[in-house]
Amino acid sequence: MRITRRALGLGLAALGPMGGLRGAAAQGGYPSRPITWIVPFTPAGITDVNSRLFARKLGGALGQTVIIDNRPGAGGTLGTEMGARAAPDGYTMIYGTQGTLATAPALFRRLPYDPLRSFIPIQAMFETPNVLVVHPSRPYRTAQELIAYAKANPGKVNFGSAGVGTGTHLAAVLFQTVAGIEMTHVPYPGSGPALTDLIAGTLDIMFDYAVATRDHIEGNRLRPLLVTAKEAVPALAEVPTVVEIGLADATSAAWSGILLPAGSPPEVVEKLADATATAIRDPEIRRVAEANGSRPMVELNRDRFARFIEAEIPRWTSIVRRSGAQPS
Repeated sequence: MRITRRALGLGLAALGPMGGLRGAAAQGGYPSRPITWIVPFTPAGITDVNSRLFARKLGGALGQTVIIDNRPGAGGTLGTEMGARAAPDGYTMIYGTQGTLATAPALFRRLPYDPLRSFIPIQAMFETPNVLVVHPSRPYRTAQELIAYAKANPGKVNFGSAGVGTGTHLAAVLFQTVAGIEMTHVPYPGSGPALTDLIAGTLDIMFDYAVATRDHIEGNRLRPLLVTAKEAVPALAEVPTVVEIGLADATSAAWSGILLPAGSPPEVVEKLADATATAIRDPEIRRVAEANGSRPMVELNRDRFARFIEAEIPRWTSIVRRSGAQPS
């Protein structure tokens, strides 16, 4: 049967925008223009460092520019919602995190997206465990001594956090639950003010990230007792892990990954998954991440990352409920 140019044109028109997109992707046309990456946080801290480095490496793997678009607000859910509503054409990626995907369902009554249905997980990027640090004047020099002291003095040890329901708060809740101790929570409007009071001796202990605490540890302004990782953190190699002190169930880390809006074409998903898997294995990414207390999650590719998110939601929901944080 002879197919005329007009008939072919009508057939392509009938496919609609998605059909045209799939055709372009199949022909190897993706990406033909810069990709926007929505990062739902302010351009500061370890998230900014990691995302900008990863954007550069991913752009190199794709042969196209990746532009970071910081959209902070509502604990990261504002920008994440924008990503969920973006056109599923492969030109908008979303920076997903433990907070926006695993913790948020327990903290928001009306979350404006579904962590499992609104996105296609592409590749996990980094996990960043917390460091338990104490003021040097406190009598406990090891995690075991802290636990013994807290058991003998219920509620006497206080801990600061970046706020109710934040990663620094929930890491402490998980630790005290597994250790069988009771501590008093002192929430702050961000980790910076809490860390300042910890250094001043107003607070006893705090869970925070290595990138925020390392200089204070090296300057003997804070004493590290443990990291909440399964394995030693290169930036703090001498600090024991929760596994090493017998509290493996207290393992926790903030994690991140790349998502696409649900409905993105399979050809685009496959190409982006291949490119992100290449980028995350770049030696510079590993070097910078480890220097900041993070680890590239090279093992969690597309399918494994999806299963990981699914398992993390009930785990963090349980921790949020134990924390006493009320959904807003």
